[in-house]
Amino acid sequence: MFVKVCGMRRQEDINVAVACGAAAVGFIFANSPRQVRPEQVEKLAEGVPVLKVGVFVNEDLQRVREIRHRCHLDIVQLHGDESPDYCERLGGRLFKAIRLKEVAMTRLFDDYPPDIKILLDAYVYSRPGGTGRQIDFYLLDHIHDFTRIIIAGGIGPDNAVEIFKRYHPFGIDVNSRVEDAPGIKNHEKILELFQKLKIIRKE
Repeated sequence: MFVKVCGMRRQEDINVAVACGAAAVGFIFANSPRQVRPEQVEKLAEGVPVLKVGVFVNEDLQRVREIRHRCHLDIVQLHGDESPDYCERLGGRLFKAIRLKEVAMTRLFDDYPPDIKILLDAYVYSRPGGTGRQIDFYLLDHIHDFTRIIIAGGIGPDNAVEIFKRYHPFGIDVNSRVEDAPGIKNHEKILELFQKLKIIRKE
């Protein structure tokens, strides 16, 4: 069960997520209330024993490469309009985010190589992510294969179990629904989330 806790800005939040069982933590380099600078992530990510994911939106290819190397990122998450060609030129382990607006957009999945995980987020006009809006289940119901799908968008302790049971995705990405404010994680909510997910593992 893959769970990524994104929007990290504080060491104590990373420590709690790791202790609870997160498979990955995410750092947002794009313009966002949760934005971090490379020099911050160098310190935050040092010694972190889980996957480190850097989130970028329509960023210059070379800058992504430089930050990936500098911050020792394990995975790059592309959350903008990056093309399959962009992904191919970047290389390495990638998550490609798609803000799912309509069923027809599910055809885009096949444009990306099968080794790239597809992260599905809710569509909000002019907002690349981090809105806290839950993705439309009607759209998810039209997807038949979730083996490389990571579901994001308004996921928290109250709905994570339902999403896993209903769709059995590769994983989920949580952010705003386990926060007190942008970039300030609520440790009790993170703990509650993972405690509820452990119930699924036992079933």
